[in-house]
Order: sequence, then C-alpha cells, then structure tokens
Amino acid sequence: MTELAIYDMDRTITRTGTFTPFMIHAALRLAPWRLIFVPAAALVMLAYVLRLIERKRVKELNQAMLLGRTVRLSALAPLAESFAEKTVRHNVRRQALDSLAENRAAGRRLVLATASSRLWVEPIAAKLGMDDIVATTSIRGLDDYVSHKVDGENCYGPAKLRMIEAWMGLEGLERSQCRIRFYSDHVSDVPVLEWADEAIAANPHQGLREEAKRRGWTIVDWD
Repeated sequence: MTELAIYDMDRTITRTGTFTPFMIHAALRLAPWRLIFVPAAALVMLAYVLRLIERKRVKELNQAMLLGRTVRLSALAPLAESFAEKTVRHNVRRQALDSLAENRAAGRRLVLATASSRLWVEPIAAKLGMDDIVATTSIRGLDDYVSHKVDGENCYGPAKLRMIEAWMGLEGLERSQCRIRFYSDHVSDVPVLEWADEAIAANPHQGLREEAKRRGWTIVDWD
C-alpha cells in the first residue's frame, strides 16, 4: 500500500497567498514600470468576485499586465528561487513544517497540489522537501519563453482532483492501492477532501470549518 500525504499550499502551508506577492516580486526586478497595472489587477480580481470571469482568466490577465504576455524562463528562474527563499523563511507555518516532517518520517510520499503556478511552486516545493508537485502550468515555447496563458486547467476546485488523478496515472499509482491523506484550508478543495481516505481541514476558513464539522473531518489550526 502506497501512503500519500497531499497538501494544498496557499494558506495551508503558507500563511498568505503567493500569486500576487510573486507577481510584485518579479515585476519589481524585471520591469518596475509594470506596477502601474496593480490597480487594474485589483479590478480584474473584482470581476472574478462578481463572477464576470473565471479564476484561470484572472491569472492570465494579471500575469500579462505585471510580467508581460511572454517572459524568458531564464529571467524568471532566479526570481522564483529568491521568492521561494523569502516565502519559506517568512511565510510558512511552523506547524505545517512539523506536519511535513511527521509524514516524511512515517514514510509517506509528500505531494504539493496547488492552484499556484509551477513557475514559483517548484523551488518552494524543493525547499519544503516535497516529493512531487501537481500545479497550474504555464504554456512554454521552444525558445525559452513562458506565456501568460495557462496550459490546460487551473489546478483549483474539481480540476485539482482531476489533475491529481492524472498525475497518479502517470506515476502508475492505483487508487485502490493507495492510502491518501489530504490537507487544505479552503472549501474549494472539498472534491479532493471527500475523495481522500483522511480529510484534514488545516487552518480552515469559515466555510470549510463548517463543512468539516458537518462531515466529521479532522480540523487542525497551525500557528
């Protein structure tokens, strides 16, 4: 039996989200003039809240404004590395690190399943000692450029479960031969939580806290 411990990242392992902080971190170093688009990025988020556009489109529009429609991977890589160092040092919950260490010691395979982009998730995952990543991916060209466009689905809500299952298929992992515990802070991850053998609501917001109580799921409040 293969034991998996799958974690959401933003506000589960980290205290805050990482999308906007990374956009600003990278824009400041690549093209500071692009910060004039920050108010427009806030309006894009408002459009999402009003259900005028989908979450995937929010990411694409805001990345296009703050980083450009295309950006060289060679320019982004060191910025992702410095952002990861900053994130792990200042934005990771101490008890989340304890949880990762406990699951690692128990022999579980550690998987990060997040709606954040693989662009900055990979170095964060490496520093956390994760074994595998399931994340939103940007379209990449053959010429070292990364597009603002998302490649496939945004790893959020029901799509996250589909992407985890697709990853398991590629890894040759049969669901019936796995025991899975999943950690998340947000109600959008209910599809994965109810699919897992052990559902753990970690630092849950009110919606998930109520759902977890109703379903009898474990609730943990880190830090």
